Amino acid sequence: MKPRISTLPPWTMAVAAMLSIQFANALSVGVLREVGPAGTAWLRMCFGVLFLWMIARPAIRTIRRKDIPSLITLGVVTGFMTTFFLGAVERIDLGTAVAIEFLGPLAVAGIMSKNRAALLWPGLALLGVVLLTEPWAGKIDLVGVGLALLSGACWGLYNVYTQRVGDRFSGISGLSLTIPIAAIATAPVGLPQVIHGNLTWWVLPAVAGIALITPVIAFGLEMLALRRMNHTAFGTLLSIEPAFGVLMGLLVLGQAPSVPQVLGIAIVVTAGAAAQRGAARSEPQGPEEIIEHPTSERG
Repeated sequence: MKPRISTLPPWTMAVAAMLSIQFANALSVGVLREVGPAGTAWLRMCFGVLFLWMIARPAIRTIRRKDIPSLITLGVVTGFMTTFFLGAVERIDLGTAVAIEFLGPLAVAGIMSKNRAALLWPGLALLGVVLLTEPWAGKIDLVGVGLALLSGACWGLYNVYTQRVGDRFSGISGLSLTIPIAAIATAPVGLPQVIHGNLTWWVLPAVAGIALITPVIAFGLEMLALRRMNHTAFGTLLSIEPAFGVLMGLLVLGQAPSVPQVLGIAIVVTAGAAAQRGAARSEPQGPEEIIEHPTSERG
């Protein structure tokens, strides 16, 4: 009997995706020092296309005319979400950048909610984001904050359009269509940084490994999770992600959180856990995705 990914609670896929994304972002810090944030983002998208097309052929024949705007929008915001975020991480701590970026999906969570009581949890998460950001401590890098906010705007749109595309295309077939668009969209800013950067021998293998984590695995998990969760539940669950950013910043980059940030982590985790109640969509809107055994297509 073939295991179905639909048997997994959707929040577990979302949490796994968040951990993967922040781990990949932490690993990207060394690469962006060599080829810049835009160059790193563009290379990640290019390797993502390579891996995705090895796994799933783009379902071009299944595209309908009304699908094109959603596919293009998702591709563009995916590329620039990564580009802006890595630009922010170049200037401010990983956990702080994630906390500021989170304001994007947090806004979507509030706007899309039809239940006023659900706004309690985004409001609580916002308090945690403020504590994680620590705007009262030291000099604020306004460029870094601005880039994180731009990434957050893209992140909010990404959540909306990921659900739309995920409802139309099974599994990662939607990614195999949108990540090439992300690579094309970010090429004008990413390619010049790669050409003029320090493309040492280890950069390409490192980016390839990072790309396998995200966009391939992490974005695929997010797309599957969003097929079975509403915007409010998913957006508020993402309040855990600043905590993951702080954790990866500590473990990978040695960026230790302060006492207020630890308190902020506790607050956003509480809000995220509360948001899981009633998180499942009644029925997935697209075809069920089946995880094949590794030997199923190799004879």
